[in-house]
Amino acid sequence: MEYTILIHKADEGGFWAEVPALSGCFSQGETIEETIANTKEAIELHISCLQEDGEEIPVDNEFIISRIRVETVAV
Repeated sequence: MEYTILIHKADEGGFWAEVPALSGCFSQGETIEETIANTKEAIELHISCLQEDGEEIPVDNEFIISRIRVETVAV
């Protein structure tokens, strides 16, 4: 299985990641590589807990990530 993750710069330094398809699944790290590795572990643990509870494992709905440029308007 593959999951989309969103990586953010943390205010206090390093990075944190969220997994949109898995509500409540987050992780962090000092580098992007560490954040990705930690998030992989978090996903595996999250899925394991869902399985133990007999809950359905959500699938990634193939999120589309895009950027939109917005021109600022003087007020």
